[in-house]
Amino acid sequence: MKIELTEKNYEISDKLRDIINKKISKLDRYFGKDGIARVVCKQENKTNKLEVTVTNKGLLYRAEVVGENMYENIDFALPKIERQVIKEFEKKRDKFRNIAIDYSDLLFLDKKPEEINKEIIKKKVFNLDPITIEDAKDYMEAVGHTFYVFLNVETGKVNILYNRNDNRLGIIECNV
Repeated sequence: MKIELTEKNYEISDKLRDIINKKISKLDRYFGKDGIARVVCKQENKTNKLEVTVTNKGLLYRAEVVGENMYENIDFALPKIERQVIKEFEKKRDKFRNIAIDYSDLLFLDKKPEEINKEIIKKKVFNLDPITIEDAKDYMEAVGHTFYVFLNVETGKVNILYNRNDNRLGIIECNV
């Protein structure tokens, strides 16, 4: 597996670089030589953030951990990645019925992750009136949701305004 390390407002020590490479390389058993792991270490507001993104054969696995210590962050991120890999294998196994995983030999998890079957229980349909981003902010706050879908009067495109984890706002613009 190819491992790419990126620093943003954080300097990765040689010791941390070795630990990250050693631990990420254990994921080779799932991804082989085709996998690409991108690890971003950054410091934001006196906290350390570690992002791990693994791509392989068109699939993407991602974990993000915020903490005081990068050494602990990598230990929390890898079980998240492994959980996603197991879920993907389970989907394929259910589809093809001949793929097997030995759950007694997991790298970072103690047990098989629980399967959660999410189903759509509600559907809403509404008309989008063109409004500005500022109006969308006000409407989102008024309804108390974490996101708001609207037709942007300036671009004519559907936008999704949402609350980010850092207490700021993000916007997604949809092309049709």
